[in-house]
Amino acid sequence: MEMIGREFLDKFHYYIHQWWPARALLEKAITKRFETDPSGSIIALECSSPWRDHLFDIEKEQKETLGDTIKYVIYADASKSWRIQAVPLSNKSFENRLSLPKQWQGLRDDELSAKANIPGCIFIHASGFIGGNATYDGALAMARRSLELANTDSLSSKRKSDD
Repeated sequence: MEMIGREFLDKFHYYIHQWWPARALLEKAITKRFETDPSGSIIALECSSPWRDHLFDIEKEQKETLGDTIKYVIYADASKSWRIQAVPLSNKSFENRLSLPKQWQGLRDDELSAKANIPGCIFIHASGFIGGNATYDGALAMARRSLELANTDSLSSKRKSDD
């Protein structure tokens, strides 16, 4: 019984001290998304937090104005480097709205920095759902470049289908 009580208190503290406050951080980031990037497709969080549940709830609440426009979330991790994470299609999905570029997936460090032409790159996961950079500016550049490459690929595909 004591173990169950400890587990309950651990969960209770998590929800009160981490999960619920994350909503306010996310709402602030969503409000400032056009300051982060003119596309409104990138949000920046001040720290790592459990943002996924809240994002999908907020999108439902603001369906008319927000929809599913957010593609990437950037945030500082525990080691003070920055992460860029692709937003999944749904809270339980392993598919993303827009994965990080295929040509970057599985690359690390100098090889990734050279390929992306962005300094400070640390990694891109082999599936393209998450990556890292040493700085905020680097993570933001990775997100912006990912959007550019997706738009370029989309235009190329459209031109091929029009031919």
